[in-house]
Amino acid sequence: MIDQFLDFSPNIAIETPLILVILVTLEAVLSADNAIALAAIAQGLEGQKLQRQALNFGLVAAYVLRMTLIFTATWVIQFWQFELLGAAYLLWLVFNYFLSGDEEDENNPKAKFTSFWQAIPMIAFTDLAFSLDSVTTAIAVSEKTWLIITGGTIGVITLRFLAGLFIRWLDEYVHLEDAGYITVGFVGLRLLLRVIAPSLVPPQWALISAVALVFVWGFSEKTPQSDS
Repeated sequence: MIDQFLDFSPNIAIETPLILVILVTLEAVLSADNAIALAAIAQGLEGQKLQRQALNFGLVAAYVLRMTLIFTATWVIQFWQFELLGAAYLLWLVFNYFLSGDEEDENNPKAKFTSFWQAIPMIAFTDLAFSLDSVTTAIAVSEKTWLIITGGTIGVITLRFLAGLFIRWLDEYVHLEDAGYITVGFVGLRLLLRVIAPSLVPPQWALISAVALVFVWGFSEKTPQSDS
């Protein structure tokens, strides 16, 4: 559909910015579940200053990994093992979150890391796992590497601001963190299906619709402190 639409573009001066807008829009839409996952990871540190620093350092590392993925994407997508690793990592995050929920310290339930540097690789590799899906989508839209890099750069910047918002919202809404990890599970299962049963992979619009519904539930109830 996108390719057919672009075929009618009068010239490259119109086609190029149009593709860029599409790539940036895709990055923004596909970044919501990624952003809340990164926000939840950063929230495992005590204090907003450390959380912001973890996001900054983590996303710089994530950007380097994402650019590496873009430059090697045509090679990476030939190996199903990368998607399997990404799926396993995302599903591990989900199971670890829900299974460890009852074991958290009652005095400080949000603290999950004993060191600032523990959070940074988790942020970077979580973004990389999500990027396996978004970069593949970007390559389907355009074969121009510089356009994909531009879209990915804007996507990481957008991701930083979205994650910052979600860190605040996680304290305001009762179900939002659970909703975030459920959507992480959706992405992990989609990557897994692409490896073991490609014919069963739901279309991108179905994933986006499911994520939107889960987020509606996530924002459905505020904490008592937020109402006061």
